[in-house]
Amino acid sequence: MAAPARPPPSSAALLSANHGSACRFTATVSASRAPAAAVNVVHSRRRSGTCARRWITGARRRATELSRIRCSAVDGGRGGEATSALAAVTAVEQDHAAVITMKATVTAKAPAGARGLLSHVGVDGVRDDIADFTQRSLFLELVSSELEPKTGEEKSTISGYAHVTRRDGAGATYEATFAVPASFGPVGAVLVENEHHREMFLRDIVLTDGGSSSSSAAVFECNSWVHSKFDDSRKRAFFPLKSYLPSRTPQGVARLRNDELAAVRGDGHGERRSFERVYDYDVYNDLGNPDADPATKRPVLGGKDHPYPRRCRTGRPRSKKDPSSEKRSSSVYVPRDEVFSEVKSATFSAMTLRSAMHAVVPSIETALVDAAMGFPHFAAIDALFDDGIKLPGGKNGLDRLLTLVPRLIKAAGEVSDFVLRFETPEMIDRDKFAWFRDEEFARQTLAGLNPLSIQLVTELPITSKLDEEIYGSPDSLIIKELIEERINGAMTAQEALESKKLFMLDYHDLFLPYVNKVRELDGTTLYGSRTLFFLTGDGTLNPIAIELTRPKSPARPQWRQVFTHRCDATGSWLWKLAKAHVLAHDSGYHQLVSHWLRTHCCVEPYIIAANRRLSRMHPVHRLLRPHFRYTMAINAPARGVLVSAGGIIESSFSPGRYSMELSSAVYDALWRFDMEALPADLIRRGMAAEGDDGELVLAIEDYPYANDGLLVWESIKEWASDYVRCYYSSAEEIAGDEELQGWWTEVRTKGHADKKDEPWWPVLDSHQSLVQVLTTIMWVTSGHHAAVNFGQYHFAGYFPNRPTIARRNMPVEEGVGGREMEAFLARPEETLLGTFPSQIQAAVVMTVLDILSAHSPDEEYMGARAEAAWAAEPMALAAFERFSGRMKEIEGIVDERNAREELRNRCGAGVVPYELLKPFSGAGVTGRGIPNSISI
Repeated sequence: MAAPARPPPSSAALLSANHGSACRFTATVSASRAPAAAVNVVHSRRRSGTCARRWITGARRRATELSRIRCSAVDGGRGGEATSALAAVTAVEQDHAAVITMKATVTAKAPAGARGLLSHVGVDGVRDDIADFTQRSLFLELVSSELEPKTGEEKSTISGYAHVTRRDGAGATYEATFAVPASFGPVGAVLVENEHHREMFLRDIVLTDGGSSSSSAAVFECNSWVHSKFDDSRKRAFFPLKSYLPSRTPQGVARLRNDELAAVRGDGHGERRSFERVYDYDVYNDLGNPDADPATKRPVLGGKDHPYPRRCRTGRPRSKKDPSSEKRSSSVYVPRDEVFSEVKSATFSAMTLRSAMHAVVPSIETALVDAAMGFPHFAAIDALFDDGIKLPGGKNGLDRLLTLVPRLIKAAGEVSDFVLRFETPEMIDRDKFAWFRDEEFARQTLAGLNPLSIQLVTELPITSKLDEEIYGSPDSLIIKELIEERINGAMTAQEALESKKLFMLDYHDLFLPYVNKVRELDGTTLYGSRTLFFLTGDGTLNPIAIELTRPKSPARPQWRQVFTHRCDATGSWLWKLAKAHVLAHDSGYHQLVSHWLRTHCCVEPYIIAANRRLSRMHPVHRLLRPHFRYTMAINAPARGVLVSAGGIIESSFSPGRYSMELSSAVYDALWRFDMEALPADLIRRGMAAEGDDGELVLAIEDYPYANDGLLVWESIKEWASDYVRCYYSSAEEIAGDEELQGWWTEVRTKGHADKKDEPWWPVLDSHQSLVQVLTTIMWVTSGHHAAVNFGQYHFAGYFPNRPTIARRNMPVEEGVGGREMEAFLARPEETLLGTFPSQIQAAVVMTVLDILSAHSPDEEYMGARAEAAWAAEPMALAAFERFSGRMKEIEGIVDERNAREELRNRCGAGVVPYELLKPFSGAGVTGRGIPNSISI
């Protein structure tokens, strides 16, 4: 508002209106440069009667336009405070610009171990305390959301130093005051420069205009580490809670929005430093350490030879002995804001798994001596839960281990004696012999740890697609006559096929190319396998045949044999051995594909691209952000400990050193983004089909993973759909959103570059396509991951139920009269125990599964908490509250289903109820709970 030529003639403030009767008010006036006073004003009671001018002549006879007026009726009114009681207006003085006093309150998290005011240690700590003492802790700049009206340029920022006003164990508060010209407009961003020599974690910045309890406030959510200006001179920018599409960005911060994205993209050069927040792509070339041991050289995953998703670039130097590989280091860079919180770090830091393995493995090796020693009898396996393994070194040597895995390390007898004693897994606690039964073997394909592999048989005969010249005959030995024999003539094989009664675990074509290579390794073996199941009348599966195949090689012909459950002793034990091999195959596929590849590995490119292309004020970024929490922080140590050369997977799972190469082959052959949607995955495997009404009809009605998963999927989809409608009013807005399109293009062309030209990638050109993409990502990071992760200790903690490795060939492979066959016939139990993992392998894997199956105390579950930005948007908040309510409903539905006796795949004597897709859980190993993200 332009200032008038001269002040009004009266010494009273006159609030003029267009029309309408007037009443007398008492007005308490706040102005920037005039004392507050009680004056008489005239105010229109008409709704349309807005005040044209508000003037007061102060003690110095200077006309000042008011910045705030609080009015209450004195007479002539109808009681109550005027509806315009608090009005902030542009403050302009006649002789110079009036200003509004604005206060910024910055909340920071306390550094780990902080105590008192001068709590820092070392030179940098002392310097930081001095910065606080001199009231120059943070340098803040307020950025207007508007441009200069005359020039169209950005307005000058308003700056000031923030000083510490509180510091305790929870954190610190900093405050700054600003004199802001009333013509400045709304604050569109706050720039922050950290004057300390060490980084700070900022939670939020709250701006208030005047500091009274009734002042309006603007919240700038940070939840971010801010580097020291001595490490990087660039300032950090934080935006308000209101989300904006790029086309609707306030003009004053449009450039800043783009600059922030450019800063996190980096330039693709140099080694990344721990304080940085740069997101970029690289191939998996850091799994081995050839400089230390040439035997750990592994092929690069990512590229034409071994297609693979991309990981986050670290920029570490190349290996001297293998220039295609990156040097290993004890700490692996992840962008700073991806690190664990201190609560999470207490239960699983980036080093916990590595530290646990460095402590557990030597202790176990010392206690057990022989690395290849198996279990002499089943009672020795039970002793892991009853007696444990006595660990050498006493308490002093085990302090770190006690901290890392307190659930497993227990005192025994004397205070100095400690044992590694495992908690009894729920499955064995309910029914010690469940693992031995065919019914449980089959049930777990639908309601166990890996319910994502079972598929419908759609044609007979069963054949391989591999090259016959290389691998041998493609025709399966599970022929129609065998099928009809095993189902006791209930129907013909063709009738069983047509009535959708035949299902299969098929690890034949995927594993067969690796069989001969794996067999050259010590202490492991491999087959291609097919396991056929028949759907009985009560809705349960019955395993009827297992086919194991060894492909031909230059030295030997193809070998294959079908095993069935027979009544004679030899046939019965061979059936148990065949099941052990299949379970080892399924365990490897579960860990390498269903778990690592399809969740951890394939999601990382979505995270990198989102941070590079979607501004933090973009509504899609704010929707997805909770689903990306901690994933990169867990993937980095996983590359160093779990999936690395010589790591847990290679040393304890059947494929050995070829494990990650095999996961690359599966990615190349099977992975498609559009098939990661739960309904599409079920349809692809023949486990569901669309009915005439468009609804999914399951091939097996009692399929717990699918039944519960579809409830979660539909709820996520509804939430995503409602959320998208809050911000996009048309398909044109979606297609024209350059940040959204840039993100999705980069996911395809950089994050999953080896599949960038595939025709199945969705195109983001409609509400439907965007919702489908978002729902798929949100499902994979939540429900899918929960289903394959949090039951690991329940189902695999007792390893005979899910052995991770088969160490011996089937004894019949060498024929009658062979040494292995003779030993088997003499003591079949010893052959089975020798096929299972060694004592060291079992103890190490059980320890890891206990860690990986646990929920952190700060876990964030689906539907439990609304993000601040959602809460700031009424429509988004209402949509989230509906979603939250639905998650609570699903809790009850799952409990009700688990109590229904007719649902035999999830209810029955000794049966573990299917709870992996119950949305909520407490901390620890619970076998339930759906976190938002892949956080472990």
